[in-house]
Amino acid sequence: MNPWSQWLIVWAFAALAQGLAWARQQRTANAGLVDVVWSFGVGCAAMFAAATGSGAGLPRQLLALFGGAWGLRLGMHLLLRMRGDSEDGRYAQLRSRWGAAPLKWLAMFQFQALLVALFALPFLAVAANPVNHWNAWFVAAVVTWVGSIAGEALADRQLSRFRADPAHRGKTCRVGLWRYSRHPNYFFEWLHWFSYVLLAAGSPIAWLSWSGPIVMYAFLRWISGIPFTEAQALRTRGEDYARYQRTTPMLIPWRPKEER
Repeated sequence: MNPWSQWLIVWAFAALAQGLAWARQQRTANAGLVDVVWSFGVGCAAMFAAATGSGAGLPRQLLALFGGAWGLRLGMHLLLRMRGDSEDGRYAQLRSRWGAAPLKWLAMFQFQALLVALFALPFLAVAANPVNHWNAWFVAAVVTWVGSIAGEALADRQLSRFRADPAHRGKTCRVGLWRYSRHPNYFFEWLHWFSYVLLAAGSPIAWLSWSGPIVMYAFLRWISGIPFTEAQALRTRGEDYARYQRTTPMLIPWRPKEER
């Protein structure tokens, strides 16, 4: 199938899925569902691109495995967290300003549908790759994917365990990977997108694969990831989180600084 036809189909199904998610959140007043649908949607986009792409079997099989497993893990993690907690602080803050506001929430959910299509672009590059034998690029892709998924899962587990202890209420997690980065889960999420850059080596549209890490970094760093998360953390944890900001690297893990 033509890559752009694939892209339009992904966008159409993502818009439908997020439309249904929007209708549900209008009843439940919990917008966290948008992230769950986004995660599953991106995973499904990878498998769809792999199934309908014109490239060789090996990169398409790796794409289906990588994208499908990534989307399933992240989507299930977010779904379980959404069911166990009240509405995510980022969306609760929006709700305090917007109220029910159906059209505003619909626009937000449909924007996330567009993001599903945007993050599907690297998958199209991989699915068009004609290289059908193992090489250094594919081996590096496997290593990058396994390391990033393991790192993100570890960071999520460390944070969940910390939050589960009532004695830690109102405190900032500084254990494990969280000692070296304020957002290790985001770091490994960003790193994961380089897997598809490596899998696309040899594709006639390999340049599209760079949209994954570039756009993900921009969103995490300046738009919807770190700015919203840190603003919420400062509202709820105040000076404790401000000290954490002064001593701990924001994204890329490194040694924490001594506070002066």
